[in-house]
Amino acid sequence: MTNFELDERLGIHVPALQQEWDQFSTQERERILYKWEEIRGTIPNRIFDLEQMINYKQDQLFDEDDFEKSCQLNAEIAELASQINDLHIWYRVNQDVRSKVHS
Repeated sequence: MTNFELDERLGIHVPALQQEWDQFSTQERERILYKWEEIRGTIPNRIFDLEQMINYKQDQLFDEDDFEKSCQLNAEIAELASQINDLHIWYRVNQDVRSKVHS
């Protein structure tokens, strides 16, 4: 995907612009924004999937008696929560980019 690369940690493509935003033509900016809107639309479902994984791991943690396993589950939950946080940030990126296009 031109101008986008897969972030394997987040499970989505993210912008990877090779030049400053202002250096793109208006047509190219619109194409990038259109593609970003398609990607951005998948973020809520990705967040939902990660939340489901957290719920599953929390259920496991509730029943876990082994301290090391509990620590591992806590670390996995924290990483999933971090991914959700990062996805929320990427979801809000559209607001900043769209305002740049129209200015």
